[in-house]
Amino acid sequence: LEWKRILFSISLFHAVIQDRRKFGPLGWNKMYDFTDGDLGICIAQIKMFLDTYDEIPYSVIRFLCGEINYGGRITEVQDRRLISTLLQKFVTPDVLAVGYNFSDSGIYCTPSVTDIKGFLKVISELPAVPQPEIFGLHENADITGAQNQTSELFSTILAMQPRMSVSGSVGQTEAFIINSCMDMLSKLPNEFFMDEVYAKYPSVYNESMNTVLTQECSRYNDLLMTVNVTLKECLKALKGLVVMSPDLEMISVAVYDNQVPEQWCVKAYPSLKSLSSWVMDLLERFKFVNDWISNGKPKVFWISGFFFPQAFLTGTLQNYARKNNMPIDTISFNFAILGREEDNEEEWVDDFDGCCVRGMFVEGARWDYDAKALGESRPKELYTDMPFTWLYPTQNRKPPVSGVYHCPVYKTLTRQGLLSTTGHSTNYVVSIELPSILPEAHWIARGVALFTSLT
Repeated sequence: LEWKRILFSISLFHAVIQDRRKFGPLGWNKMYDFTDGDLGICIAQIKMFLDTYDEIPYSVIRFLCGEINYGGRITEVQDRRLISTLLQKFVTPDVLAVGYNFSDSGIYCTPSVTDIKGFLKVISELPAVPQPEIFGLHENADITGAQNQTSELFSTILAMQPRMSVSGSVGQTEAFIINSCMDMLSKLPNEFFMDEVYAKYPSVYNESMNTVLTQECSRYNDLLMTVNVTLKECLKALKGLVVMSPDLEMISVAVYDNQVPEQWCVKAYPSLKSLSSWVMDLLERFKFVNDWISNGKPKVFWISGFFFPQAFLTGTLQNYARKNNMPIDTISFNFAILGREEDNEEEWVDDFDGCCVRGMFVEGARWDYDAKALGESRPKELYTDMPFTWLYPTQNRKPPVSGVYHCPVYKTLTRQGLLSTTGHSTNYVVSIELPSILPEAHWIARGVALFTSLT
């Protein structure tokens, strides 16, 4: 009987991790190809342990499943944390008890039946379309899954549309592209004068933010130059003044489809925005950097405006280490989430340690101002603003073991990026400890994360 109930539990676990993929990045950061072979080896190992040992080694089973059989496919740190958390629910002595609930509603529970026909009958009576609760997700996850499927469908339809030639005489399509290019060129700001920036913010030992600022200016200048040159060349090609090369045709098609051209993406920061929104966002970013240059270091930093936010955070730690003559490898961030009354940039002073940031959004949960902790999302509210967050460096800090959720911060909603030498995705920025009344496992299963940019 033990064998049958554990078999039911591990099979349900396999179905859960397979079906979480339909929720996109909310389910898994990357789409892993879990197979029936992974389940088969887990079942064989569990049967071997049951036949060999008097006491079932649940911790060993969890390790083999989460770190080797399934975990061998997982490359993202946060996904490895997720599968270990899910296994805590499905591989535990409690699954042997009749009525053990795998979900809050009690629809999915350990059945009282003892034969194969009984188990098959129980399985056939389960919902054909499972609710997000069995996956550990909020009910809003259904909306996210539907949006992902719709977006994928429309992208496929758009890719299959016949393309009008963008060379030759100026027609309706070409006129639209020309107007769009001219409109973008009229909005683009001037490049930063690097000599003036270096003169006003020289590279000095006690202020790493100067180096961060000059690096940001240099990156934005490279991007702006690429956008300027390609748009002007595209206009010339559309008017027949130069040859329409494949690269220029790709830019023309992207402008017509309101998508960011691939040539720009190579030079740009990660973004999922459409072209019109991307241009407005670029202007906001230039304004943020310009205000910094003109008015000095801001009291509250718009973290979404950084090309490379990791350098900004490292600069903050470096400033504190040099100010207090401490080794930087002994320093890490402590966190404070501010309330509504503190959510005002004008009230902040300039001489506090660390940095105060704004511009983050939370998915899968919301910030409860009354409880001053993470709270459940409201219905149909997929993303909410995060209040001002103070990151202050502390030496030899011991992270709390309970009462917080270690929430990853990503640049975009895809969460996925290239695997870096740190073991994290290049999309990953930092993890922030958010106060929580509920156990951390609850929010891990929810897929809660912070983002510096939405679509």
